[in-house]
Amino acid sequence: MAKSSLQDQLLKAGLASKDKVRDLQREQQKSKKMARKHKLDQVDEAKVAAEKALREKAERDRKLNLEQKAKADEKAAQAQIKQLIEMNRLERDGADIPYNFTDGSKIKKLYVNRMMQTQLSKGLLAIVRLGEHYEVIPAVVAEKIQARDESYLAFRNEPDKSAPAEDDPYADYQVPDDLMW
Repeated sequence: MAKSSLQDQLLKAGLASKDKVRDLQREQQKSKKMARKHKLDQVDEAKVAAEKALREKAERDRKLNLEQKAKADEKAAQAQIKQLIEMNRLERDGADIPYNFTDGSKIKKLYVNRMMQTQLSKGLLAIVRLGEHYEVIPAVVAEKIQARDESYLAFRNEPDKSAPAEDDPYADYQVPDDLMW
């Protein structure tokens, strides 16, 4: 069965005459000729709308990709922090000395040994959160963790690098290391 155009079908059905079809074809040819002659750009509204939709979709996709990348970077940083803590945490063997520290506005207690207590007081060690628990790690590692996410750092003393004042009446007296507050 041969495909026939809509014009042929309308002619066969008697809904259009040959004169009307011929006039319509001439009108279309004239408009095409005028467009070529005057080099008029015929604006295709559907094409413009499609291009606009493509640009908007590309912009949405770009924003979505940036959000997903940010989430992936955050997840990677969290994994790095967890790995740093697990690899560098110090074992608290023989930890029988309670060490009190502040975590935010709460006072917490962690059992450490004598050497850890001294190093925590001097700022050589730090205490970090790992889930619901606290771990003791070297201060160098704590700095790396703090650079990625400060919320993991629970407690860290700053090393005291200042000399005692000259007019300090208690300069000759040492504060004992085992002083508990």
